[in-house]
Amino acid sequence: MSRANVESLGAERDALRADGSTRSEPPGSRTARALLPAAVPAATALALGLWGIGRQNSMWRDESVTYQVAHRSLGDIWGLLHHIDAVHGLYYLLMHAVFGLWDGGLTALRLPSVVATVLAAAAVGAIGTRLAGPRTGTLAGLIFALLPITQMYAQEGRSYALVTAGVTWSTYFFVRATGTPRPRWWTAYALTLGLACWLHEFAALALVAHGLTLWWSKAPRPVWRSWTIAAACVTAGVAPLAVVSAGQAEAQLGWLGRPSLSMWLQFLAVAAAGALLCRLLVRAGSAEAGAGAGPLTRLALPLVIAPTGLLMLISLVKPWYVDRYVLYTMAGLALPAGAVLSRALATRRLWASLSIAAAVAVLVPWSLLVRSPESRKDDVVAIAHTVQRTAHPGDGVLFMPSRRREWLLSYPKVYDRLDDLALAKSPTASRTLQGTELPPSEIRRRVLGADRIIALMDPQGQPLDPFPQEEVKRQLLKRYFEECGRVQERGAQIVLYAKSGGC
Repeated sequence: MSRANVESLGAERDALRADGSTRSEPPGSRTARALLPAAVPAATALALGLWGIGRQNSMWRDESVTYQVAHRSLGDIWGLLHHIDAVHGLYYLLMHAVFGLWDGGLTALRLPSVVATVLAAAAVGAIGTRLAGPRTGTLAGLIFALLPITQMYAQEGRSYALVTAGVTWSTYFFVRATGTPRPRWWTAYALTLGLACWLHEFAALALVAHGLTLWWSKAPRPVWRSWTIAAACVTAGVAPLAVVSAGQAEAQLGWLGRPSLSMWLQFLAVAAAGALLCRLLVRAGSAEAGAGAGPLTRLALPLVIAPTGLLMLISLVKPWYVDRYVLYTMAGLALPAGAVLSRALATRRLWASLSIAAAVAVLVPWSLLVRSPESRKDDVVAIAHTVQRTAHPGDGVLFMPSRRREWLLSYPKVYDRLDDLALAKSPTASRTLQGTELPPSEIRRRVLGADRIIALMDPQGQPLDPFPQEEVKRQLLKRYFEECGRVQERGAQIVLYAKSGGC
């Protein structure tokens, strides 16, 4: 029998013995013991997700895109996906169904992400249990649920928590499939990862991590063959989405730049933390700590490093990297952290207790921050309320740049009171996210015909778009209007202009 089968990723018997379970447990006790490592993190994730889900009645612009697109008709959503945002198409359809069942505002917008985070935390607990026992699984799942970045995207009306749930459960099925020669596990693996890829195609980078795990584990040929078939099915399944979204990449991701130095340092810090935790785990060396150390390390470390590292390298040529696109890699960090903490609780209780107390002291401020408007780039709700207080019916409005039209699209009662001076076709009519704008000459004619204009601008210091439409807006306001008032909101400026003497 090969080493990969003896010390497989699914080596449950030794792992359970490592956490102190006995063979004489009654079946009911064993069932409860098997469920708790997934149930405890799931319950924790649910409580954290529901706590402050309204985020002090705030919403940022990416969530606003979800909200307004999900409220379009199915035909309008389908038309949009032919032009842009195909990568989020399945998520928009899901949210359309959610709002069709219950139009519950911000809670309905974020509840699917809460549920997804619950599932992801349960999956991390199940993986940790399978590889290194119930105590490790429980702690790993709890650590994953408590991570600030997990809490942040658990309350975000975007697809990233759902992608994370898909990747973590596919990783669990991967662990089962490599330890149990049954086709059903490979089928579950391919279907779950394929679904995650359709929610966001960068979930496919998890295939690289799983392939590295097999290589590092010296997996036997039948396992490689089964995984290759599953990976090919996932790749073929997501290929149509990849082809369509590649054609939209310039419009979709054109705002991104190459990874900055701070991004590289952040990645290196996370990778180093994962490597250090795995090193500590392997060096423990005892039967208690070491039973699942090798398989867990060979699974977790590639998951922490490979997807993010590969995407950042690609982004040196094609800037596609944003940390939330590979949020699921945090599962790879939580697994060795849970194993190390489990080992510490077994051998060094005082050290472990002090570490937990210090972690809680650090996490509480972060947990409060991610539930505040300050945790996001802007606050669409506050911007809309300020415009509502400032505007008179019929006032002109200019969005500078035009993509900031998103700030009001989710609040039609405010937006419809204003005359959008640059708009050629609405988002729905043009099958775009923010609509299309008139040529500069027509914008000039309409702006000069207005007496009062509300300009919604980026904060000072942000780069100015060089497009002709944006240049003519700036020139006309500077030359023919005077500034009457300026309000700074989170991530935005609302400036009231009027013709001379009109303030």
